Amino acid sequence: MLDHILSILVFFPALAALLGFVVHKDSMRSYGVAVAAIEFALALWLWFAFDNNVSGMQFMETIALIPTFGINYIVGVDGISLFIIILASFFTMIGIASLTDTKDVKNMIITLLFLQMTMVGVFVALDAMVFYVFWELSLVPMLYIIGAWGGPLRIYASVKFFLYTFAGSLVMLVGMLFMAYFYYQATGQWSFAILDWYRLILPESFQLWLFVAFFIGFAIKVPMFPFHTWLPYAHGQAPTIGSVILAAILLKMGTYAFIRFSLPLFPDASVFFMFPIAILAIIMIIYTAMVAYAQKDIKQVVAYSSVSHMGVIIIGTFALNVEGISGSIFLMIAHGVVSGALFLLVGVIYDRRHTKLMSEFGGLASVMPRFATIFGIMMMASVGMPLTINFVGEFLSLLGFYQQSHILTLLAGIAIIVGAIYMLAAYKKMFFGEVTKEENKNLPDVNKRELIALVPLVIITIWLGIYPKPVLGPINTSVEAVVQLMHEKAITEEAKSRIPSLDIIINKASAKEVQ
Repeated sequence: MLDHILSILVFFPALAALLGFVVHKDSMRSYGVAVAAIEFALALWLWFAFDNNVSGMQFMETIALIPTFGINYIVGVDGISLFIIILASFFTMIGIASLTDTKDVKNMIITLLFLQMTMVGVFVALDAMVFYVFWELSLVPMLYIIGAWGGPLRIYASVKFFLYTFAGSLVMLVGMLFMAYFYYQATGQWSFAILDWYRLILPESFQLWLFVAFFIGFAIKVPMFPFHTWLPYAHGQAPTIGSVILAAILLKMGTYAFIRFSLPLFPDASVFFMFPIAILAIIMIIYTAMVAYAQKDIKQVVAYSSVSHMGVIIIGTFALNVEGISGSIFLMIAHGVVSGALFLLVGVIYDRRHTKLMSEFGGLASVMPRFATIFGIMMMASVGMPLTINFVGEFLSLLGFYQQSHILTLLAGIAIIVGAIYMLAAYKKMFFGEVTKEENKNLPDVNKRELIALVPLVIITIWLGIYPKPVLGPINTSVEAVVQLMHEKAITEEAKSRIPSLDIIINKASAKEVQ
């Protein structure tokens, strides 16, 4: 069964979703939780069977689809994608378990299971066309979730989300077609296999414009400034589960794709665009943090906060060294856990008051102490408090980029402090002071079902903040292979100096041990 574990992880949710159409609506919630729990158990089994000492792809499967043009179903997993797959299965399970009595729960669960298939497919695909198919298919369930279960502006938000991401994907597709053509010119055979493309060494001029083609598709998905304008509408109008999945998993597709495609395929272009992208990321951190501070809606605060922290992930990714890239991948997981938890918490209070305006609250700490405690822990994690999961990822990301630019790293570090300002201000408005609204005086605290969803996230937040090695170890092993590949493929002297060789890293470590 392990030989086909990745295909099972991809297609089991879709098969279960199809069977869900014949399940009675009264039993659908239990059915959905059971399916998601099985998927999560399979993901944990994958982790258990994963060899942490192997840097390359594991559990690979290959099936010929259109061999004439080199299009094949190729899947595999390494330390870079392993934990994002586990995170996707975990949040799908929690999301289905925490669904409130919304309209048409049956179709919501079926949609979530189809979405899970596309998410896992993106992170295991090693053929560019298979990757592209899953990448595009992921738009459809999220479009439906926002459009069918969202707020008053749900149609506008869902269409804007679809058009932005679909337009960027078309530009990315053009880049993929050119990559396949270049491979054909070099070898006489067509191939869309990403691992085959890794063997190509392209002239710097080709790298630059191909990097831009891929960048547009990935940057919109992240979303990077100035491509971010679709996200606040999507978050603001999406139901709670839509915001949770969007923040925890879907945004990571863009940052993951940078590491899987852009860095190893175009190392010289990555160095060329490193500082412009870092400046955009710093603008992204500061600008969205200031916008978050000005919000009156707590969900919008969390939404803009999510964009701001994605900027730190981008900085770590384009540090182009092991520390930065490993930190950015760890921060993807941390951001998924923390932002997903914060959106769940916003959903808890919205279910009770049917408002997200912070002015409608105040003094909640005395009325809902368990809720206030969990919210406080996740808020501290969001601002990068030491001994929480975000701190590890942010520290490594900034440490990695510090090797490239001291000044830009200092600016990014100062910018992160702004996050503490708006999150503490929002917490003060909602939880401290007197209870001034009559409606808030008898609000029920978090119940057992909500605790089942939230407590594991709190445990993960603190556990990986104190002891990140179980996750960082496999990530670091695979990232070392990527950085070494980039160094070997680099053409220009600047790129070779900016991207450290693994031999140099080992020699430095040995020198320190001798000293």
